[in-house]
Amino acid sequence: MLQLVTDSTCDLPPALLAQLSMHVAPITIRFGADAYLEGETIDEVTFYEKIHTLGMIPKTSQPAPGLLADIYRAAGKGGDPVLSLHITSKLSGTVNSAELAKAMVQDEVQVEVFDSMAGSAGLGFMVWEAWQMSQAGAGLTEILARMRVIRQGMLIFLTLQDLRFAQMSGRVSALQFALASLLDVKPIIGLHEGSLDVQGRVRTRKRALQHLLDLVVEKVGKAPINLAVIHARAPDEAASLMQRAEQILTLKQAFIAPLCTSIAANLGPGTLGIVAYPI
Repeated sequence: MLQLVTDSTCDLPPALLAQLSMHVAPITIRFGADAYLEGETIDEVTFYEKIHTLGMIPKTSQPAPGLLADIYRAAGKGGDPVLSLHITSKLSGTVNSAELAKAMVQDEVQVEVFDSMAGSAGLGFMVWEAWQMSQAGAGLTEILARMRVIRQGMLIFLTLQDLRFAQMSGRVSALQFALASLLDVKPIIGLHEGSLDVQGRVRTRKRALQHLLDLVVEKVGKAPINLAVIHARAPDEAASLMQRAEQILTLKQAFIAPLCTSIAANLGPGTLGIVAYPI
């Protein structure tokens, strides 16, 4: 049976995660000289406590090829093929590490590396669908075809509370940061072809949240979609946003998930977003 590998940027709610059998490569999170493995040696509570107490914006780095090679060997030890799905290569070196690891085990394990061109719940939805298809008996070729369809239709829109994190990590330019700070506006960020682009600017947080929904409605109308609301320490706003989404969109599978700490490290606390794609 196909074995799934992903990285710790894959966001899914606990109820779905409990159903899945997969291997997860942790992203490294660094506060100064101290390094932690996401989901293993640092959890969400400790992550935000450190941001608050240290006043420091953490840095992140992709899993090493050697670690991924070990994961591939463990996953494929029974002769099973491995599908390795990862965060967009435009924002992380994880896909590159995965390709290097694939070359390291090419005589031992069949590995297919897939660039999600997304992250968080976008990657989570792909992993979830890949697992469902595998359980139903689909082969690697069929699953990869579906992953490409999902990737093509994936919509990810975000609004940030604190632009310092995105500016320090290079996710927004210094000019965009200066303009947004000067004008006191809330930028709307979209993930387009794996990269973050500014989709618009509004004056208030309330308008920013409405604009996230407006962008999704503009793209999908009343067509049935899967949707997730993701947040970095903004559970009440996330619940409100989901409630409004349920009222105006046609949702098949929908959930709220905390934004993984490795992405929150680059976008900051208070980040809120919508991830959606057509069924």
